[in-house]
Amino acid sequence: MNIALIQNKQRWLAVSLLIAVMLIMCVIFIVPIVSKGLELHKTKNDLMFRLQQYERILATKSTVIASMANIKQQHDQQAYFNSQETDALASAEIQSFIKKTIVDAGGELSSTQALPVNNKNKFSKITVSVRMMGNSEVLRTVLYKIETSIPLIIIDQIDIRPMHRGTMSLVPNKIDSSNKLNVNFQAVSFMRKPTE
Repeated sequence: MNIALIQNKQRWLAVSLLIAVMLIMCVIFIVPIVSKGLELHKTKNDLMFRLQQYERILATKSTVIASMANIKQQHDQQAYFNSQETDALASAEIQSFIKKTIVDAGGELSSTQALPVNNKNKFSKITVSVRMMGNSEVLRTVLYKIETSIPLIIIDQIDIRPMHRGTMSLVPNKIDSSNKLNVNFQAVSFMRKPTE
């Protein structure tokens, strides 16, 4: 009976050792394989999610391109930029427009002078220096017509000075000033550089 008990204990010990060895083998070999499989599965799901996002973005590509073309067409129709072929023609057009605007408003144009063109990026900045005379109502009309013109013209560096008649007022040593103004300003317009 003693021998049977010892053999029984040895069997249980052998079975326990076998189970312990199998558990150690599982921990050493099977757990890393399973964890790697789970990691790959997660990576695959992340990549699938990104792929679906990219497919949604690509599906809207034609809509975005059509919208960009529409915006460009609307921008071109607004004609904010000068459409002349050269800087000199653009400058001449601005000078002619300003002269007509001043004369139509009842003012007097003293001079216009084209300043050097400033090229930056894809645009040319056309600047014209203007000297004129007129009263405040003429000036208001001229500035309004220039600022609301198409192509866009911007008034820059304006200098307004009253003109004196030179007649003496009732107060001794004081010159009577009139409503006439001497105005200097720069008119600035932009044009796209031709694509080469």
